Amino acid sequence: MEEGKRLLTQSGYEKLQSELEDLKVNARKEIAEKIKEARAQGDLSENAEYDAALDEQRDIEARIVEIEEILKNSIVMEEHPDDGSINIGSRVTIREAGTDFDMDIDIVGASEANSLKGRISNESPVGMALMRRKAGESVVVDTPEGAIHYDIIKVEHSVA
Repeated sequence: MEEGKRLLTQSGYEKLQSELEDLKVNARKEIAEKIKEARAQGDLSENAEYDAALDEQRDIEARIVEIEEILKNSIVMEEHPDDGSINIGSRVTIREAGTDFDMDIDIVGASEANSLKGRISNESPVGMALMRRKAGESVVVDTPEGAIHYDIIKVEHSVA
């Protein structure tokens, strides 16, 4: 992988492209209309709606720049290894050793990670430990609280 590049799943890439298009086409048009309406109200120095619209415009433009930067510095992972090993785009069922609790996680690029939704970055400690492993194997993840042992129960591909 090229240095400084981040990995994205195909679906993550498409979601970012869609969000970028929506921000450029729709959000910019909506905020321009809000600014126009706020200006029409008169004195801008005491116009809270105008200030709020300008803040929203800054947020939209900042998000556009952020998404463009992510897309520019990313590589899309389109194929999975034929050997069934874990990679970006894999859905993995793991079980902490000594428990009966299974946890499903999706391995995604860092810019797509969301632990509350079970989307774990390939760059996280768990993600790094799981990469290139297969169902039936065990991994050890070093954490500040100590080592955690996981058994890999199932590996599927094509995370949406």
